[in-house]
Amino acid sequence: MTTQAPSNDPLVLYGQTFESRLLLGTARYPSPAVLEAAVQRARPAMVTASLRRQGSNAAETGASFWELLRRLGVPVLPNTAGCHSVQEAVTTSQMAREVFGTPWIKLELIGDDYTLQPDTLNLVEAASILIKDGFQVLPYCTEDLVLCQRLVDVGCQAVMPWAAPIGTGRGPVNPYALQTLRERLKVPLLVDAGLGRPSHACQVMEWGYDGVLLNTAVALAQDPVAMAGAFADAVQAGRSAWHAGAMAAQEAAQPSTPVLGTPFWHHEQTA
Repeated sequence: MTTQAPSNDPLVLYGQTFESRLLLGTARYPSPAVLEAAVQRARPAMVTASLRRQGSNAAETGASFWELLRRLGVPVLPNTAGCHSVQEAVTTSQMAREVFGTPWIKLELIGDDYTLQPDTLNLVEAASILIKDGFQVLPYCTEDLVLCQRLVDVGCQAVMPWAAPIGTGRGPVNPYALQTLRERLKVPLLVDAGLGRPSHACQVMEWGYDGVLLNTAVALAQDPVAMAGAFADAVQAGRSAWHAGAMAAQEAAQPSTPVLGTPFWHHEQTA
């Protein structure tokens, strides 16, 4: 069974509360049935969907992708995957708002097709336009502190830095930058992209991150449904550990077993 977040510790984004701190993508699953089972197992806060990539094609099972999303009963977070310009991202966001009936948008503005690295030069402009247009923007970005601060300055109430390039599963490649980001910014931070193992998700949650967004790590697992549950558990474990407060690292070994009185063998030697 997947451990559920305590009711007194919800994820809060743009004033809306969510019981789960895991967001789940909907692409690359072996079948719509596996996707549905994985979502039911993980019980995520939101599922992402790309208007550009999904279109209105029917799923392999005969049920349309849109019908599947409605059946899941989980809030949808549309994204602008595949957009390469500010205008393209804005137009796609506006179309997604009409199709999905939601002001939520995961803002992706790709600057490099090889690494799928966000366009850090134009991302802030796109976010600013969408915020002024009434969107609740969750921007996908790098772990650059200045970029993330600028996104907050234009009105983003949460930021989603990557751990590593999309789909690599390498885990946090720049722990220092991610931890610095967490220390400096006071808005919710969700790691988006690059996590490959539940331990990666647990680690960033232990650093104080507010949530994670996953897709490939679950969809391409040998058992996506079991992996969805494993990630949900890991996210909650990391959150609980952050609340508990980890011990400080020590330079030298420290005894963990208390010594009470004089050992019995000492009496034998001195008798």
